Amino acid sequence: MSSVKKVVLAYSGGLDTSIIIPWLKEHYGDAEVIAFCGDVGQGDDYDAVKKKALDTGASKCIVKDLREEFVRDYCFKALAAGAIYEDRYLLGTALARPLLAYHQTQVALEEGADALSHGATGKGNDQVRFEVTYGAFAPHLTVIAPWREWDIRSREDALDYADKHAVPVESSKKDLYSRDGNLWHLSHEGDILENVWNAPKKEMFKLTVDPMDAPDEPETIVLAFEQGVPVALNGTRLGPVEMVETLNRVAGAHGVGRLDLVENRLVGIKSRGVYETPAGTVLHLAHRELERLVLDRDTLHFKQSISVRYAQLVYDGLWFSTLREALAAFVDETEKEVSGEVRIRLYKGVADANGRRSDSSLYREDLATFGEGMAYDHADAGGFIRLYGLPERVRALTRDKVTVDVKAVDITRPVGKPEGDEK
Repeated sequence: MSSVKKVVLAYSGGLDTSIIIPWLKEHYGDAEVIAFCGDVGQGDDYDAVKKKALDTGASKCIVKDLREEFVRDYCFKALAAGAIYEDRYLLGTALARPLLAYHQTQVALEEGADALSHGATGKGNDQVRFEVTYGAFAPHLTVIAPWREWDIRSREDALDYADKHAVPVESSKKDLYSRDGNLWHLSHEGDILENVWNAPKKEMFKLTVDPMDAPDEPETIVLAFEQGVPVALNGTRLGPVEMVETLNRVAGAHGVGRLDLVENRLVGIKSRGVYETPAGTVLHLAHRELERLVLDRDTLHFKQSISVRYAQLVYDGLWFSTLREALAAFVDETEKEVSGEVRIRLYKGVADANGRRSDSSLYREDLATFGEGMAYDHADAGGFIRLYGLPERVRALTRDKVTVDVKAVDITRPVGKPEGDEK
């Protein structure tokens, strides 16, 4: 008989986690199952979720409202880092999993459980994200991953199991999409999307209108940031959750935020996902434009390089790693001057920036202008270019094919041009 007596399950009330409750009790000696549900903005009816968990065998269902923490400490931190996986994916699922796993682990410790369980498949990234976090905070607890143990191999199999065990589910064999939703995004996988040549169906989308059906007139919005954090929309201050919810509605109404992507999973499999991230798309654009205004060239370029690594760490489930936390400290330093406003136009699925301003701006009109009154002396560029290109000049003069007398040439000045002639 299994030594597992009490299991805390990461529970959503969806197909997979719904059938896990009776499966755990059936295969782990009628162990007590506690369902844990973290609200990161799925929009579920949590009274119904609790009832469903209890009706299918859970001893209790614990729900925590994590929306504020999710947006403030995860989404906005990734936003500040410019973290975008493989240049396009805004990490909606990847950001939520470590938060959910952390709180699930805390519940397990409080409840005296001896095991943790999740509904992630053996092919995906989520199993890594959950279990790496489990190991970071409760390495002594047993991990049960049913998808790596049971003989269910498809959503059709899962639906059959649910039917046999009288588990009510919303999925049907006519709608086999696998979806994951939170405040930051909604993802769609499976069904016709598994053939990468198939276009997504129009009715599949939930957060965004078809760009072809979007309003014929553009809408302009202004986003304000303080130290890299979005704080106001069109002059009205909004909290993190309200900011994302509002932008999801506004940008989604213009068809902004759709993404059809073939990505590389951590386990080595390529997968195809279709994502809707209206708020995240607009916020990343605005934040990036503001950084271009206020960060110096070296800092901006270096940050762009670490953004790639930051995104990979998040995608790979290493949110609580030393490296991610160290990179976050660097990001916090860069964000001290990232305050200001960006004007964004939304139109037919496209968001673009057409205005930005900041008290910390490094852009000076008197330097950039092509007109009169410039605070820039063009003559200064000559000396800079000679010094900047000095290594190449030395290399050219020392090649075998160069016949000039190297010792007789002043390599800090143009070859063949008399000293003092700078015209």
